[in-house]
Amino acid sequence: MNPSTTLENRVPRIIFLYWVIKIASTTLGETGADMFSMTFNLGYAETILIFMALFALMFAIKILQRGYHSIVYWITFTATAIVGTAISDFIDRTLGWGYAWGSLFLVTVLLAVIFAWYLKEKSVCVERIVTRNAEVYYWLAFLVANTLGTAAGDFLADDLGLGFMNGALLITGLLVVIALLHYFTKVSGTLLFWLAFVLTRPFGATFGDFLTKSKEQGGIHFGTIGSSLVFGSILVIAVYLEHRMVIATKHRKTTE
Repeated sequence: MNPSTTLENRVPRIIFLYWVIKIASTTLGETGADMFSMTFNLGYAETILIFMALFALMFAIKILQRGYHSIVYWITFTATAIVGTAISDFIDRTLGWGYAWGSLFLVTVLLAVIFAWYLKEKSVCVERIVTRNAEVYYWLAFLVANTLGTAAGDFLADDLGLGFMNGALLITGLLVVIALLHYFTKVSGTLLFWLAFVLTRPFGATFGDFLTKSKEQGGIHFGTIGSSLVFGSILVIAVYLEHRMVIATKHRKTTE
């Protein structure tokens, strides 16, 4: 591999703004996938194909770039969120595996991807990705984790009978525990990241369902289009703020 491809970090720092963008993106992934597959009647298979093509395009652009570029990164990420939702619904509903078996299958796949990543790169650190090989594993793990998050959120809300709001509250409590472990213990930061990453996905998914589903289903019936516009706007604003932070950091480094 050309040494020039390994000089710059290719992924964002894991700071508070990262999680804001991530949750907005995953919620948009839930509402957006439902909007295309159900509101627009495209179906799960067609939605998967459309956004998998978008993901493939953005991934190709991302992998060919040097360094980290906020807008390209988060468009790629949002595509994985929407594809992940559609794939999860396809596995759980169209294939008829159900939420429990679908979640178990996806947990197994995610662990296999992370294990293969570690064997190849000797690290699964998500804050510093400097080679294209590592970034391939990074995005594959993210795609599977986003798919898992949707299935897990549906499992909590439907199979366990918690409903969308109670499911979101439970996951919020678990995320608070993870945050406390991060700040007050020496538990592996990488382990806590992956736990938080997977859990913020069903948080976004259950919150998205709470907004879009009918009142009879435990939601507030805000609709997939309206919800997608709201979280799309939040996502654009947050990504813009992060983009300005990245530019300011680069400028500061060049003037030092």
